[in-house]
Amino acid sequence: MVLYDSATLGGSCSGSSSSSSSSKPPPLQQRQQTQQDIDGLLAGAGYRVRSSELRKVAQRLERLETAMVNSPADLSQLASDTIHYNPSDLASWVDSLLSEFIQPPTCPSEFIMDPETNQTVVSDAWTTAEPHMPQVHQNISYEQQSLNNQLTVDNQLTVVTAMEEDSGIRLVHMLMTCAECVQRGDFSLATSCLEDMQGLLTRVNTVCGIGKVAGHFIDALSRRIFQGIGGGSINGGSAYENEILYHHFYEACPYLKFAHFTANQAILEAFDGHDCVHVVDFNLMHGLQWPALIQALALRPGGPPLLRLTGIGPPSPDGRDSLREIGLRLAELARSVNVRFAFRGVAASRLEDVKPWMLQVNPKESVAVNSIMQLHRLLGSDLNRNSPIETVLSWIRSLNPKIMTVVEQEANHNQPGFLDRFTEALHYYSTMFDSLEACTVQPNKALAEIYIQREIANVVSCEGSARVERHEPLCKWRTRLSGAGFRPLHLGSNAYKQASMLLTLFSAEGYSVEENDGCLTLGWHSRPLIAASAWQAVSDGTVDFPA
Repeated sequence: MVLYDSATLGGSCSGSSSSSSSSKPPPLQQRQQTQQDIDGLLAGAGYRVRSSELRKVAQRLERLETAMVNSPADLSQLASDTIHYNPSDLASWVDSLLSEFIQPPTCPSEFIMDPETNQTVVSDAWTTAEPHMPQVHQNISYEQQSLNNQLTVDNQLTVVTAMEEDSGIRLVHMLMTCAECVQRGDFSLATSCLEDMQGLLTRVNTVCGIGKVAGHFIDALSRRIFQGIGGGSINGGSAYENEILYHHFYEACPYLKFAHFTANQAILEAFDGHDCVHVVDFNLMHGLQWPALIQALALRPGGPPLLRLTGIGPPSPDGRDSLREIGLRLAELARSVNVRFAFRGVAASRLEDVKPWMLQVNPKESVAVNSIMQLHRLLGSDLNRNSPIETVLSWIRSLNPKIMTVVEQEANHNQPGFLDRFTEALHYYSTMFDSLEACTVQPNKALAEIYIQREIANVVSCEGSARVERHEPLCKWRTRLSGAGFRPLHLGSNAYKQASMLLTLFSAEGYSVEENDGCLTLGWHSRPLIAASAWQAVSDGTVDFPA
């Protein structure tokens, strides 16, 4: 039997944007820190060049570009005579190319056909003091000529690639410069940087790599700047659009699957031996997480328990009762595998609007609270009300849950300083897009990228209550949850094995699951991107407050 009740709560999230209006130049220590951040970004991308050297490298590249335009025929010489250095060492590499262009010009050559051998003959018209000296002909086959031509083409591509890489480096540098201007309120210079970056985008590949990431950050900076001087407001899209994008992000890459599998395994183990269990899901989102848990409970030794599921989600904009529709589909699945099931939907625009009485938790039930990338949205502060995160954690603890599963982005996007937040976001989302490029699920990838793009826009463009993507790393969540009356639960070996098996479904190499003091992280090439943890409420007398 399906028990359904929908509580619709009003509430909207009003946004505001704030920026520093000081026009004073940043202190020396801050400028040095900014240069170190840029140097770190360049080194992480594999470029052996410092930010202080970029102006000289740019001047050399302009000289190289001028030389290439004025002497296009000399490009063929580079294919066979130039010793090319690692393009990541841009300064010496450009110098090596320039040295080739300033060498004395080579002598002209004439190509003629030998009628007897049917081969191309190169006649070198050397200028000598004796004009009647016999000329030496060098025979070159068509195959050799084709090889030389291919080498020339390859070298031209190398030059183009190096120039594109230089444009990518300059984009990173200008992104940081623009963000610094925004932080100190110099919007005139920031706008000029935006125009320059738009020009640089035409020189790089915006389909992948730094070109794509830079395009999203330029767009976010543009929104922030023009919103601050009277431009348009930030529109994160409707709840329905966000659900569609969430679904495509789920299909395109393993992050949400990792979150669901890991949380389900922890909940399944916590419910062992209990006959009446109740899951409170903070973000139902099509109910994608729960078919696997229902099937696992159906196979539990001794028979499945009575499962109650309370799903929280936004009200439907078109008047449909979408929560009820999801509940009916899950109820049909539960019936097919002989699991007793009851569903309750709670419609709320904001998680902090939910009250414990809406959940109708029975004291005899074993309760699990599930939060997949939701708690960070409660970290905003408002002087007119209590802290949302403290309020929600307080009533969660009052439910005395058997387990609370928490999955959050492993990032630090809640820093008060805009430049620090921007730098961290540029690192984080560059890695996220890099991992997404390696996934093979093409139909879902484009919409999954829009899902990430909206996160970037919120982190960079918004302030105040409008900025809800306030991601914090696992170490900060440990401190906060311990201080709120929860103790950590160790995610067992089964959760680790399931997460590792999940990665085998994705052909891309580079994803890795790591264990971190009882928690699990999923990352890309050793950079953790999301973290999963489990918690249990402790009694009043044994609350662990951080030192």
